[in-house]
Amino acid sequence: MVRSIRTLLLFSAGFGGALAFGPAEAAAGRPGTVAVADSGSVRGHVVEVGTGSPLAGTHVRLVELGRDELTHEDGEFHFDGLTAGQYTLVIERLGYRRVTRQIALAPGETAYLRIELQFSAIQLPGLMVTGGVGQRLGEESLRAATVVAGQELARKLDATIAGTLQNEPGVAAVSTGPATARPVIRGLGGDRILILEDGERVGDLSSSSPDHAVAIEAVTAKQMEVVRGPAALLYGSNALGGVVNVIREEIPTSQADRVHGSVSVQGQTANRGFTGGGFLTHSFGPLALRVEGSARTAGDLRTPVGTLENTGLDTYNLSAGASWVDGWGHAGAAYRFYDSEYGLPGHEGGHEEGVTIEMRRHTVRGEALVRPSAGPFSSIEFDGTYSHYHQREIEESGILGTEFGLLTAVGSVLMRHGALGPFSEGAVGFQAQWRDYAAGGSLEAPPSNEYTVAGYFLEEIDLSPLRLQLGGRYDWHRVVPRDTTTELDIGRVRTRSFGSVSASVGALYEVVDGIAVGASVARAYRTPDVTELFSQGPHLATHSVEVGNPDLEEEIGLGFDLFVRATRERFRGEVAAFRNTIDGFIYPRNTGDRSPSGLPIYRHVGEDAVLTGFEGKAEWSVADRLVLDGTVSYVRGTLTRTDEPLPFIPPLGGRFGFRYEAPRYFVGAGMKWAARQDRVGEFEEPTDGYHVYDAVAGYRWTAFGRVHTLTLRADNVTDAEYRDHLSRVKAVMPQAGRNLSLLYRVNF
Repeated sequence: MVRSIRTLLLFSAGFGGALAFGPAEAAAGRPGTVAVADSGSVRGHVVEVGTGSPLAGTHVRLVELGRDELTHEDGEFHFDGLTAGQYTLVIERLGYRRVTRQIALAPGETAYLRIELQFSAIQLPGLMVTGGVGQRLGEESLRAATVVAGQELARKLDATIAGTLQNEPGVAAVSTGPATARPVIRGLGGDRILILEDGERVGDLSSSSPDHAVAIEAVTAKQMEVVRGPAALLYGSNALGGVVNVIREEIPTSQADRVHGSVSVQGQTANRGFTGGGFLTHSFGPLALRVEGSARTAGDLRTPVGTLENTGLDTYNLSAGASWVDGWGHAGAAYRFYDSEYGLPGHEGGHEEGVTIEMRRHTVRGEALVRPSAGPFSSIEFDGTYSHYHQREIEESGILGTEFGLLTAVGSVLMRHGALGPFSEGAVGFQAQWRDYAAGGSLEAPPSNEYTVAGYFLEEIDLSPLRLQLGGRYDWHRVVPRDTTTELDIGRVRTRSFGSVSASVGALYEVVDGIAVGASVARAYRTPDVTELFSQGPHLATHSVEVGNPDLEEEIGLGFDLFVRATRERFRGEVAAFRNTIDGFIYPRNTGDRSPSGLPIYRHVGEDAVLTGFEGKAEWSVADRLVLDGTVSYVRGTLTRTDEPLPFIPPLGGRFGFRYEAPRYFVGAGMKWAARQDRVGEFEEPTDGYHVYDAVAGYRWTAFGRVHTLTLRADNVTDAEYRDHLSRVKAVMPQAGRNLSLLYRVNF
């Protein structure tokens, strides 16, 4: 704890020095874009409707070039060094209605804009980068999707990505303690949910076991995006359930005319937790730099009936990135260090006092984006990532129980094009991945190499008011155990090869202005991972004996999705229904047997399954400043051969609430609820339904050209005792009791 507090104080002091820079740095000279002959610029002021007061700290994005700017204290912004062409500006500010402007820029022209923002109690979703060819507004996504950013992200921010997103439609969280929460989308979890960081794989082992935490810090995230359903052709074939993409732009893609960034500090009472984090970006001519740091500490989780012992955590996260930005594009690299130590609560059988996890990840990433002056492609992007991941599980006695190591290297090329033949835009790409997996200790598995090669395309056709998207992908995957003589009682350990086609067709039809209907059908496939194929032995952190199956075949999924989306001035909502059939669905089946130490024995099997359900989210401004909001989610999972329920499926649930929004403050309250889940798998216990109450209030202000926000949230206000069906420790303790969370954030 002392080490954590010292780190946070040093971190805050460093960022505090950066905040000392005010508008004076502009007078000292701004590092601008390198001059280009006949280059133009876009300049403007953002003011409040009616009063004409300048709105400092407003986010302005030049979509086509991916360039960002925050307005200065006088509301001014500018983009220089622009070639002639069509540009889209998206202007967003907390508490105000988003504005989009189209600009046609002639050679050498300077365009001047005056942007007036009007107060709005409903915030429309911002730009989205996941699940499509390029950036687009959230309401234009051809998939059922969610964007969480700005004040909404501040209201929901939790210690983990899953905790932040768990009240979104179709999203739940599975955990073996508060530090290990991982998203579950439409009843699918693990490797069927692809978690990305700036569009790249994280390189951890969180998808292979519920005791492995996601190695991503939430407090420094700029935006979180969720694409529900099998729509991951650009990222990988295995995401049958969906994609979660955490946006932070650690490799800067544009120049900043002054220091920009964000600093956040958050405290929580249920675990006596404290978090500090932030980032800075600045440019020196064409060289753009970004640094980021965060530290998080928490104690054991307190519940209404006692303390869940051994659930504290200490996490540190550092990142530095740089890129050269010019008229042709940008090229850069970044390094990230993530270190976490957290506890898993005890359970019957072998480790009643719990297990301590020590996890560390080093990641190096390179990126180059080139915009050719001629040819069919508007941009060509090269990405490469190398990560080194290491995890140790320490028993109460100090003995090393299990140790994991993972090396991951990923390289990809993505070529985008604009209007080409019948296509309005599209992309074609190639990807290669290598993984070196090793595990030792009580859980045995032969060290293995995995190789993946893939090619894919994604095309869109604009037949306004109808838009179509179609894509295809082929993946070849090979798992090579380096030791096939290991004495394992699971079958013949051998090299396995897999290959299959994924494909997707989607459509979005705008019925009237602001009302659209979408549908999609997608075929996706997933290969079994090393642990599902070859693991054997007690894994005390998960309270089980895991038995692999080297004869498993790949999963083949076919998903159907239908949704209706409304984006109006006083109403925003989306309702979706889905059906996913999965041939060879792989899951650890409880055999009903126990090991000599009393641990239940699970063996991985593959059986056909079907998951059907619906989800929805809506916000309605019933008065100028009063908003009603709610979500609902339901999924039913069944093994088709036996008509038995799939295990660990979340129950019908959701949240309803209201909030009063003003330009400078907001207050709100709500109720989260879940029905009883008694449709359970073999040897799985049912869970009672519950309803718990929450409240939130926030204040935002501008000082010295910086936007400050203060958000106070109260969860489980009545300190109710309830259990989440997806908690793997629900038999030990209920969910957290009353919790107060206070978040301060400044954007500059």
